[in-house]
Amino acid sequence: MTREHTSSGGTELGRFLRARRTRLTPAEAGLAAGTGPRRTPGLRREELATLAGISVDYYARLERGKETRPSASVIDALAGALRLDDGEHEHLRSLAILAARRVPEPPASPSRTVRAGTKLLVESMRPYPAYVVSRTTDVLAWNPGALRLLPGLEQWPAKERNIARYVFLHPAARELFDDWGSQVRGSVARLRVLAGTDPDAPDLTQLVGELLLKSPDFTRLWERHDIRPHAHGRKIFHHPEVGDVALGYQAMQLEGTPGHRLVAFFAESQTPEHDALVLLDLLGSQPSQASAPRSTRRSDTAQDDAAA
Repeated sequence: MTREHTSSGGTELGRFLRARRTRLTPAEAGLAAGTGPRRTPGLRREELATLAGISVDYYARLERGKETRPSASVIDALAGALRLDDGEHEHLRSLAILAARRVPEPPASPSRTVRAGTKLLVESMRPYPAYVVSRTTDVLAWNPGALRLLPGLEQWPAKERNIARYVFLHPAARELFDDWGSQVRGSVARLRVLAGTDPDAPDLTQLVGELLLKSPDFTRLWERHDIRPHAHGRKIFHHPEVGDVALGYQAMQLEGTPGHRLVAFFAESQTPEHDALVLLDLLGSQPSQASAPRSTRRSDTAQDDAAA
């Protein structure tokens, strides 16, 4: 990461507070509109401090990383003033605990090893695409359909296959996902959650540093401090080999691992989507070949959320 995004530039607690303060308008916070000009649409430090019932100086020290041991009551008051939901409130508590710690050196990167039984499970899910990812979304294990579902990913070396890297940096990603904006926001949110608990981890800092340098979209979303990753739902793909398909997906935490997750896509039997998955599984089992895209591609106007 750059210096601005490391512990030398403050704390994750301070950065999170500032990001949420600048996004909350006085009207949303229940304050009357003032008469003077505002430099930003968000709350001023003194306004948030007043709402939380703490001194302006103390809040400023929190935001700048000079104060690192706020009480539980202060954290709860700030969460209420910032209108945080339950998940964000818990994240704020975690950041406060982290800020009070003193870590002498970065921890070692977690293991990338996937147990043989987990690999067998992934393989048994065919033709449904399934893969195992690390806590930073490195793709650690996969079945044929999973690799084929993300066009071009198989062309990257195995150690470079990463979902966040793919959605931001691979040219096929914007065309592949019907809602690319939602996809990338979820990827950033998952990394932000990890940054809140393990900000100096080598696997995280290396990936985030790369994306900050190479993707303006990632940089903009990273500064928002959103922490709402998606664990299940529905995705629409505009796939160059099987056309437009709508698939359900479910992500599952794998217990006894250093943050590994199993992600699987599915479709009901006897549907065009299921037939598409069978075809992807078949294509993925064959030697990799370049294939011509089908004509069922979305128009440029469907990419309006890419900048969201």
